[in-house]
Amino acid sequence: MGRRRGASLQRRLFLGALVFVTLALVVAGLAIGLVLYRFARGQIDARLDGEIFAISADLKTGKDGPVLSYAHDGPPFDRPRSGWYWQVRTGEGILRSPSLGEAELTVPRGPEREDGRPAPADGTGPRGEGLILRVLRLAGPRDAPETVIVAAAPAATLHGPLREAGKTLTLALGLLGICLLAGIAVQVRLGLRPLDTLRRELAAVRAGERDRVPEEQPQEIRPLVTELNLLLDQNAANLERARAHAANLAHGLKTPLATLAMAAERSAEPGLAPLVAAMDRQVRHHLRRARAAALGGPSRARADLAGQARDLAAALARLHAERGLAIEAEIAPGTSVACDAQDLDEMLGNLIDNACRWARSRVRIGAARSGALIELRVEDDGPGLSTGQVAHVLQRGRRLDESVPGDGFGLPITLELAELYGGDLRLERSDLGGLLARLRLPV
Repeated sequence: MGRRRGASLQRRLFLGALVFVTLALVVAGLAIGLVLYRFARGQIDARLDGEIFAISADLKTGKDGPVLSYAHDGPPFDRPRSGWYWQVRTGEGILRSPSLGEAELTVPRGPEREDGRPAPADGTGPRGEGLILRVLRLAGPRDAPETVIVAAAPAATLHGPLREAGKTLTLALGLLGICLLAGIAVQVRLGLRPLDTLRRELAAVRAGERDRVPEEQPQEIRPLVTELNLLLDQNAANLERARAHAANLAHGLKTPLATLAMAAERSAEPGLAPLVAAMDRQVRHHLRRARAAALGGPSRARADLAGQARDLAAALARLHAERGLAIEAEIAPGTSVACDAQDLDEMLGNLIDNACRWARSRVRIGAARSGALIELRVEDDGPGLSTGQVAHVLQRGRRLDESVPGDGFGLPITLELAELYGGDLRLERSDLGGLLARLRLPV
C-alpha cells in the first residue's frame, strides 16, 4: 500500500486487512482442497488395493495362464463399462472383471514399489475415459513371465466429488471472508473511535468549553494526550505572561499620556500636541500588536456573558445606589462568548459603568445572537451622543464632560479589545433616549 499523503488511516487498515484475509483464505482453500484430494484418493486407492490383494491371494497359475478359484465379480466390478475394472495378465493369459468385458486395459510401465504394494498409475478405459490405476507386478518362478494385476477406478469418482466439495468450500470460505471483513471493519471503527473522541475534545478546548483534554484515554493514546495538555499549559502560561506585560505597560502609560495630552492642549507650543498624539498612537499600536500576538488568533477561552453581566450590574447598582438607578439585565442563562473572562469583565465594566454615569434613572442590558456573533446591548436614558460626538469619545483620553468622573479610556479600550477578538463596538441612539452601545463578540 502506498504512503500517499492524506490517505485515510481507516481505509489503509481495512485494505491491509482485505489483502491479508484474502491471501489467508486462498491458502486455506488450497490446503483444504489438497487434504480433501488426498483423503478421497486414499479411499479409492485403498479400495483398489483391497481388490488387488484379494485377487493375488486367490491367484493360481494353470496350464493356460492365471486361474482364480472363485469369481471376483462383486459390485461395482460386475457392471459393464462402469469404469471399475480389474485385470490379471501372466504372459499371454489374461483374466478380466465382468465390467471390462472383452476389452483390455493398457498398463503403463511406471515405477515399481519395493515394498510389494501396488503402485499408482493413470490410464484410459475402453471408452476413452480417464482411469485411476493401481498396479501390482508379481515375479514368476524361474523363467516364468511376471504376473501383472491391475485394478482401476473412473477418474470421475475422484474429481466429481472434489468439484462439489470445492464449490461448497468456496462458498463457505467466501462467507467466512465476508464475516471476517465485517468484523475487521467494526474493529477498525471501534479502534479508531478514541481518535474521533480526541478530535472532539480538542475542538472543545479550542472553542473554550474546557481547558484541558481529559486524561482518561486508552493506553495507546494517553502519552499523546499528556503531550497535548503540556502544550496547552505552556501556551496558557505564555499567554498569561504576554497579557501581564501588555497590561502593565498599558497601566503604566495611559495616565501619563492622558496628562501629557491635556497639558499639550493647554500649552502654547504648537508642535507639542501632535507629538503627544503620535506617541499615543505608537503606544496603542504596539500594545494592540502585543495583545493580538498573545491571543494568537481566535480565542479558545469561553466566558459566561449572562453570569458576568448580572454580577457587574448588581455591583454597579450598589455603587450607584444613592442615585436610585434601575439596572435591568435580560440575558438568557448560558449565553457565552469566545473571549477571556478578564477581558469580558473589562469591556462589560466599561460599558455598564459608562451607562450608569450618564443615565438619569434607567440602564437596560440585553443580548441576542446574530450569526456567528453575540450582540450585547447596553442602553441608558441619559443625554446620548450625536454622530460627531461618537467619533470623539472613541479616541483615547477624550471626554465630553470634565465634571463627570473618568479618564476617557473606557470606550476606546473596549473597542480595541472587541476588535482583537474579531468583534466591534458601535454607539447609537437608544429607544430610552440616551446612548445605545452595541458590543459584538464571537460565539
